[in-house]
Amino acid sequence: MLEPFAYRNIATATTTLVSSVGGVLGRIVVGKPMPSATIAIYDGLTAAGVLIGTITYPATLLDSAPVSVAYDIAFRTGLCIVTSGVTDLTVCYR
Repeated sequence: MLEPFAYRNIATATTTLVSSVGGVLGRIVVGKPMPSATIAIYDGLTAAGVLIGTITYPATLLDSAPVSVAYDIAFRTGLCIVTSGVTDLTVCYR
């Protein structure tokens, strides 16, 4: 049986070290998308790590409903998230 996901909520534009060891990125849930916001996801202890992916919102949102992006991928070194203008973001990982 798989262990449940841990989570980390990010509520400001910042750089956040979510995990300092390898693991699995399950999903990212954006509770409230913001215009022109970005979420950069890195396999590493800082934003100098390997870029896993970037979620980018347009300047004009067509919908402000919560969004869940599934990844289900391994990261080796750590998990670092850099947010720009995003509020109410939850990272699910193990």
